[in-house]
Amino acid sequence: MSSQSSTSTTTLVTAAVATVAVGVLGYAAYFDYRRRHDPEFRRELRRTQRRQERAEKVQAEANATARKQAIRDAVDEAKAEGFPTGTEEKEAFFLEQVQEGEQLAANPSKYLEAALAFYKALKVYPTPGDLINIYDKTVSKPILDILAEMIAYDTSLRIGPSFAAPDMAELMRELGAQPGTGLD
Repeated sequence: MSSQSSTSTTTLVTAAVATVAVGVLGYAAYFDYRRRHDPEFRRELRRTQRRQERAEKVQAEANATARKQAIRDAVDEAKAEGFPTGTEEKEAFFLEQVQEGEQLAANPSKYLEAALAFYKALKVYPTPGDLINIYDKTVSKPILDILAEMIAYDTSLRIGPSFAAPDMAELMRELGAQPGTGLD
């Protein structure tokens, strides 16, 4: 009795799967026929595609704006917290921030926090231009892009090795803080 009920169950399942497959294939054939022969259907497909592309573009612009605002907020918050002034405090703060940045850099969802830690270390480093060269060789590009935007936003940060040399932060601000600019 058990083998007969399992055979009928298998037959029912096979019939159901076959019916669904025939239905999907039938709809695909109907869709293709309408796409080829109905000009209004084609127009509606193009309109739908354009609407979707516009919506994606608006969403991408909103994401970019939100990202820039998050970067600015992070820099403003770091400035508000302040930075150490004593030599030993600066050194300890620098080492702590670099270590934190390296740990956060391992997680792609923490790139903003990692860039912020590297930015804080940059703020207390005596020659920021040299540190940027080190970052360029050791830090991943997405984090460098965020860091470049942070540097461009912070008008008080002086990157150049001396007052006679061009200031990298000023150059980045003039270029509109394009991600990767000056750090590639």
